[in-house]
Amino acid sequence: MISVTGVSKSYANQVVVDGVSADIKEGGITSIIGPNGAGKSTLLSIMSRLLRMDAGSVSVDGLDVFATPGKELARKMAILRQDNQLTVRLTVRDLVGFGRYPHNGGRPTSADKVFIDEAMAYLDLTALADRFVDELSGGQRQRAFIAMVLAQGTDYLLLDEPLNNLDMKHSVEMMRLLRRLTDDFGKTVVLVIHDINFASCYSDDIIAMRQGRIIHQGPPSRIMQPDVLRDIYEIDIRIEEIDGNRIGVYFA
Repeated sequence: MISVTGVSKSYANQVVVDGVSADIKEGGITSIIGPNGAGKSTLLSIMSRLLRMDAGSVSVDGLDVFATPGKELARKMAILRQDNQLTVRLTVRDLVGFGRYPHNGGRPTSADKVFIDEAMAYLDLTALADRFVDELSGGQRQRAFIAMVLAQGTDYLLLDEPLNNLDMKHSVEMMRLLRRLTDDFGKTVVLVIHDINFASCYSDDIIAMRQGRIIHQGPPSRIMQPDVLRDIYEIDIRIEEIDGNRIGVYFA
């Protein structure tokens, strides 16, 4: 379980995360939603130790995120940032291989090769293994980064806006993939996402933030209610049920 207790973060005089406490249960997908400026990505960055908090604590399976040695934490939790840009030219195989660094310190073994090959196969990247990442389409590139964190072999995957810059087709493919990861391997996926309908259709739990605070948390059936969504986004959103999924209609 990921446990967040009394976490706060400010920049100058602006409070970005305001005394947030939440428990994220093991297994399944937890989506963090909310309007721009709600503190979603900041909270995820604190949970993943990319950003220091001003107050509070975060633990993963009882390990204090900020007190645990980085190498040990990296065997428990993998992070994919929104700005996952490369500064060097790498092949897909090389990129996926970086996921094994916490285990091998840059000295790959035959066991690491198994993890790398399995991650590429699972993400349908085997045929692209020797292609350079900058030659891939947006969807292929995002799959390569997901393969990298999958090869890391952690129980927890924290993803900041993994649908960023993906079109509708590739967004659907990515959410289906994340759902399969949790179902096939028992992974715990925590992601920041803007589209409430993707959150509704693929999540087990939803955390809703506004003005730096968590104002609602629960399964999609509880969050996808007109009064709850109005409280989060300050607009009227009609709910339709399609194939058992609650869909928000907000464009009219």
